[in-house]
Amino acid sequence: MYPTFDFNTTAEEVATAFAEQIKGKNVLITGTSLNSLGFETARVVAKYANLVIITGYNTERLKLARAELQKEGPHAEIRPLVIDLASLKDVRRAAAEVNAYAEPIHVLVNNAAAAVGDFKLSPEGYENQLATDHLGPFLFTALIAPKLLAARTETFTPRVIFVSSLAHLFGGVSLETWGKPDPASYDSMAAYAQAKTANILTAAELSRRAKGALKSYSLHPGIIFTNINQKEESAEKQKELGILLPDGSPNLEKYQWKSIPEGSATTVAAAFDPRLEDSPGAFLDDSKVANDKRSPQAADSALAARLWEITEELVGTPPFTSFGIFCLVGSTGRLSAAQAEAEDREPEHEAPQLGSIFREACECDWCKTELVLAIAPAEIPLRL
Repeated sequence: MYPTFDFNTTAEEVATAFAEQIKGKNVLITGTSLNSLGFETARVVAKYANLVIITGYNTERLKLARAELQKEGPHAEIRPLVIDLASLKDVRRAAAEVNAYAEPIHVLVNNAAAAVGDFKLSPEGYENQLATDHLGPFLFTALIAPKLLAARTETFTPRVIFVSSLAHLFGGVSLETWGKPDPASYDSMAAYAQAKTANILTAAELSRRAKGALKSYSLHPGIIFTNINQKEESAEKQKELGILLPDGSPNLEKYQWKSIPEGSATTVAAAFDPRLEDSPGAFLDDSKVANDKRSPQAADSALAARLWEITEELVGTPPFTSFGIFCLVGSTGRLSAAQAEAEDREPEHEAPQLGSIFREACECDWCKTELVLAIAPAEIPLRL
């Protein structure tokens, strides 16, 4: 019997409750600088896990975080990964590094986020909030899918977590202006809300497309005073909104704040609570399913599917990946039509449908009855 959780539950309490589920797992958490939700998540998970990969775009801050985690005593291996999620080029580089690891990845926590602030463009020309909070994590997740799916067993399903926010209620996704930043009409809070809505939609759509091969969840951590609140541009905007007081401290009268340990609890629950197996794509708050707290737009499955397609177009087709949902016959050495054409030989069965890593699977007669996920030979390029 697992415990019930509430507003004041801490990440440590959740990790203790699910110690058996965490034991031996390899977990990748983005955005793990000191005094952050990601750092606290890494700290409690590392007590039981086999490997915890921590990430950040600043090498020195990443070193500090790793050193602090190692002070906790004997626990998981702490492995740093430098990644700038605002840069699609750097996302590809970091993903290639992850795919070269010997270990599979059991859980990916997309926690990193850009601070609310002035208008800024990413290296590829996208609005920075959108790039850091949605485009980068979307591409990173797709590119390291081989590592996630390699962790799947008869008794374990990999998970992908998106740390969103109830701040998504302050705005929503506008497909008409998606990826077309306009500094003249820029509203940083609306941009943040759009990115966080996209996180919720992506988690739901990823779960749908994965067809049980992995499960994805999004969540609201709570309103928390972290290092993001203290960045100058972000702090000024939050003062304007009344989130922070003029002196930069939390406005305790207007909002109910959580501590960092309390704010990290829902992330740990989303990653390891076995009770969520029957709720793929769910949105969590206070460490439990809270789909009713989503905006109507964030719960729109048709919008989720369309957003996925548009995001694929924006991030561009990744170079190659050697894993996907595809035809088992082709993966076991028998020629598909596509391979046969390339080699000028007769096909042994009809072509598998390849495309996005989580598009519909092959519809050949054999696969309809025997379809499973399988690793393709590395030399066969499968585009996402």
